[in-house]
Amino acid sequence: MYDQAFFDAGLYRMGTRSLKWDLCRAEHGADTLPMWVADMDFMSPTEVTEALLRRAAHPAYGYTVTMPDDTQALLDFWKRRHGLEMQAEDVTALPCVVTGLKAAIRALTAPGDGVIIQSPVYGPFHQSVEVTRRTLMDAPLQRDAAGRYHMDLAAVERCCQAGARLMLLCSPHNPVSRVWAEWELYALLEVLNRYRVPLVSDEIHADFVYAPNVFVPLLSLQRENALSLCAASKTFNLAGLQQASCLCADRRLRLAFQAEIEASGVMSGNLFALEATRAAYQHGDAWLDGLLAYLDGNRLTLAACLREALPSAILTPIDATYLAWIDLNAYRLSTEALTRRCEAAKVAFTGGTFFGEDSGEGFIRFNFGCPRAQIPEAVRRLRMAVLG
Repeated sequence: MYDQAFFDAGLYRMGTRSLKWDLCRAEHGADTLPMWVADMDFMSPTEVTEALLRRAAHPAYGYTVTMPDDTQALLDFWKRRHGLEMQAEDVTALPCVVTGLKAAIRALTAPGDGVIIQSPVYGPFHQSVEVTRRTLMDAPLQRDAAGRYHMDLAAVERCCQAGARLMLLCSPHNPVSRVWAEWELYALLEVLNRYRVPLVSDEIHADFVYAPNVFVPLLSLQRENALSLCAASKTFNLAGLQQASCLCADRRLRLAFQAEIEASGVMSGNLFALEATRAAYQHGDAWLDGLLAYLDGNRLTLAACLREALPSAILTPIDATYLAWIDLNAYRLSTEALTRRCEAAKVAFTGGTFFGEDSGEGFIRFNFGCPRAQIPEAVRRLRMAVLG
């Protein structure tokens, strides 16, 4: 059922209040091809739609409570897909992972404290540190000759020595598509533990990993002084429903995190989000397996199209996610110029400086979570933008 033809079909999203489509075309023109924000142009699992329709058919939409089977569905999914066993008491519901980042920073640090990130990284990492009035401490990822990124543990240690009180990890990494190996995570934890620096891991892309790579949950390696943030939103295309979770077995951290959530008035447990998330976790495996096979083909298609159209572009090796990090610096165009030229060519990507002012200059992030036929057309328009 969830074969190539299913994902090739895609869906028409205009008129659905889609950030990706409606906003983009309102700002850049009706014929713009949006390849930017990280949601996918595929139908969610049929089981999710059916669950939502069943609940919508009941004509009362009052206050909602999260039930044990909601939490159990999440726990069963993580055990089944990633081998991670957690308890119901370890789960805190959230509206989204970015809320979790900000709450963790506020709960575990004080204003002015240093928080470590590894740029280039998802823009809200930077923003979450700044808006909570903490001090941003960057330990930039290092890039090898093949365009692959690696952690700079010496830089992480220098941040710890300078007084950092928390680190934010993106795992798998957005935008550089890295899956961190077990030995890399252990090495990072060894540094942080030496200075008693807690680690918060954003694991929202955990389900998008291509063989032979394997996702390693942070909490499978260490339970103390660590918490992870996850959601079904990226995996099953449910971001508009606003549902995520914090996983934390460290009672001290968990209580501090929950106290911050309570004090901030953060509410979760949206009626339809609960229905969709539970259905996805309980019944979405076949859809997800089909999606991963399809996205694997998409990343190969993108690589082939780029080699032909823009041979001097460097495509970062894609271990995970449906987001490609492309270095276009060989064409001597700034991110600002690239954005302007792409707008004229009627194609939209996320500019690299969103992920790091210096480390993202001259890069774009390309969302290939779309019907395969869109990829050659998007690359054709990108070539027009780059070469003029």
